[in-house]
Amino acid sequence: MLAEQVAAGTLPPVEERLPENPLVLPVYESIGKYGGTWRSAFSALTDSPAVTTVKQHGPLNFDGNVTLQPDICEAWELNEDASKWTFHLRKGMKWSDGAPFTTQDVRWYWDNVVNNAELTLVTPGRWSTTFEGETTLATLDIPDDFTFSLTFAQPKVLFGYDMVWLGQIWVPGHYMEQFHADFAEQEALDAMIQEAGLESWTDLFNDRNTNHLNPERPTIDIWVAENSLAGEFFTMARNPYCHMVDPEGNQLPYLDRVSYRLYGSPDVYLLWMLGGEIDMPGRSNTGAYADFTLYKENEPLGYYDIFPEMGITPSHPGIYFNQTSKNPKLRELFQDRRFRIAASLAMNREEMNELVWDGMATPRQYSPLETSPQYYPKLSNAYIEHDPDEANRLLDEIGLTERDAEGFRVFNDGSGETISLIIEGTDTSGSQGEDLKLMAIQYLGEVGLKASYRFMERSLYVERVYANDTDISSWPGDRTVLPVYNHIHFTGTNMYWNWAGAWGLWKNNPNDPNAEEPPADHWIREIWRIYEDEVLQEPDEQERFRLFEKIMDIHAEELPSVNFLGQTPQVGLKPHMMRNVPPPITLTFEFGYTHTIYAPQYYWEDPENH
Repeated sequence: MLAEQVAAGTLPPVEERLPENPLVLPVYESIGKYGGTWRSAFSALTDSPAVTTVKQHGPLNFDGNVTLQPDICEAWELNEDASKWTFHLRKGMKWSDGAPFTTQDVRWYWDNVVNNAELTLVTPGRWSTTFEGETTLATLDIPDDFTFSLTFAQPKVLFGYDMVWLGQIWVPGHYMEQFHADFAEQEALDAMIQEAGLESWTDLFNDRNTNHLNPERPTIDIWVAENSLAGEFFTMARNPYCHMVDPEGNQLPYLDRVSYRLYGSPDVYLLWMLGGEIDMPGRSNTGAYADFTLYKENEPLGYYDIFPEMGITPSHPGIYFNQTSKNPKLRELFQDRRFRIAASLAMNREEMNELVWDGMATPRQYSPLETSPQYYPKLSNAYIEHDPDEANRLLDEIGLTERDAEGFRVFNDGSGETISLIIEGTDTSGSQGEDLKLMAIQYLGEVGLKASYRFMERSLYVERVYANDTDISSWPGDRTVLPVYNHIHFTGTNMYWNWAGAWGLWKNNPNDPNAEEPPADHWIREIWRIYEDEVLQEPDEQERFRLFEKIMDIHAEELPSVNFLGQTPQVGLKPHMMRNVPPPITLTFEFGYTHTIYAPQYYWEDPENH
């Protein structure tokens, strides 16, 4: 692919495209072959991580043991209290359009995006520290074209994790300035805004600043978009200026292209996988355990291989009672810990495990995995016993003693209105996730609580949780590998797990129209205080873990979410003729996934057939 362009004189030779010190990526199995396309799929525009976790890299990355490694930056160092971090770019590295990639691109992002009040409404947490409620942006220092430092007002002990695939602290200013009000002519800017059907220059800038939506934007990703993900088909091609090589000096990636096809339901996706119409999913090389029999039956067709090792997911299916529900009667109930504990005790997790997961999952609350250095049995086992008698006693104690003609409990305000719990989620009919929720609805009914499940497409679910419109949400909560960093469930600041609702929105952005400041004496404020003023100030890892246990103690006591099971199995898959694909690694979104580490070295044994 690239050799032909070099021969035609449309692309410089590889020696001129690589940085002086390229990243040497160890291969999992063998030196690869060039060519071929990896066919994948995505479910919606909001499913963009299926693409970005494959193509996007940051200053640092992880190896297979979740240890930080150099990536786009060739080295980094920090001072004793982790308040100053210094990074060194690779000399001679280039953007995908061949323009030099230097610290001037860091400076452009910092001055014109981070410090532009119209583009950045709230001080980004990634680039700041918060202490005693005050958030302070770091200071950027750039001594030369390949070195930059960030100095924080407080220790930023976990900042290395911020600098993996999501930590792209640069923008191609040479391209993006045409969409920025400080650089572009107003007349030209207005014309582009009108043509795009947008309302402001900031909308235009953000729309144009993502390569998988705007393929004209230069990138330093491994593959470069050839069209927009907003369509039904999406493809991306090798970045000719990729900064990686294999141990023999061959530029990576090996694969010419990665393509994505939009699917309407998990059933359609499964049929494509079984029939060889797609090769491997985005994010990680796994399949649902519920489909194991189908995968096994169709493996002889030769489209894929099943790894002998089962992977485990970091997910914890469950339900999240929104303590800031817009329904005042439900809000009062959901804020009563006795109600949440009663709901948990009503669950028969052993039965759920046997009927849905063949006994291969683990009954537990949302908590760090057993393989995590933060594993905390006190939280994992909090209120997971099946005790409907105690659940009934607690509900009676709250005052929910009256029932309707069908035997369901009614509000204790004299209205006679039946308590109706609507669980909203994205699990489709016949899925394991739906099966678990239907069982949960049955168990709630057995203690007198009427409940139902409402399915919705992912984009609508996201819209509703961020508008704080859900009463009970359901999402397969992950981020359980290293929650001292992946804290968003524990701090209530991710709306997918909408237990904190408007309070979480307020924490993220007090000016959000759906935000609400929590009461001064609510325990969520203590969670925030411990995390910001203690955990994030502690440079010693083991002491950080101990401090984080104080947050998990609050969760074990208050039980803001009711989770059913965790450590659920998943099927490890690889395309039959693809090499350098490892068994799936248990990672979570902020860390990237298996493909974020290994995708550049994947190759087809027979690229001419792919």
